[in-house]
Amino acid sequence: MEKTILKLQLPTDPLWVKNVVESNIEELLTDHAFCEQKAASNAITLIVQNPNLSDLVQEMALLVQEEMDHFKRVHDIILERGFVLGRERKDNYVNELRKFIITGGGREAQLIDRLLFSAMIEARSCERFKVLSENINDAYLSEFYHELMISEATHYATFIRLAKKYSVETDVDARWKEFLEYEARVIQNYGKSESIHG
Repeated sequence: MEKTILKLQLPTDPLWVKNVVESNIEELLTDHAFCEQKAASNAITLIVQNPNLSDLVQEMALLVQEEMDHFKRVHDIILERGFVLGRERKDNYVNELRKFIITGGGREAQLIDRLLFSAMIEARSCERFKVLSENINDAYLSEFYHELMISEATHYATFIRLAKKYSVETDVDARWKEFLEYEARVIQNYGKSESIHG
């Protein structure tokens, strides 16, 4: 899936699950919960910054609901396993990706970059969920992450589609290629912690 649909250049080593994640499921779940909450916040920001783009507002409103539903489902798993949601974790991977977003220029360039930034996070989350679903020694979590993998793939496609819809001057395919190349350099430093992007 990663190569054909997501086009990610550096796949996650499945040993990340065996050697890192399985030793601290509680940490993974807390990090995952906050990833869902941040995804909802990102969609809300897109609404606030672009209230005139009615199609985007509608799609982001639906996405907010879905991401918060995922947040609650992860939190339910945390409670079922006798854990408590920890404090929010920094997502250094996302913070590094954010540095690649265009901050100057016109509104269109900024919007397209924000949408591609969002697509990039969804793509890597989708890939990580796939690796988790195929390698984690926990039948319930395997099924859960397989379901969420499909959802993240849909979100990724939504952001790419919106970027192409609202692009007038930006070559979305060329800019996406630049994002993929940048992400490949960033992700080399991750895969060592029990977090979704870590």
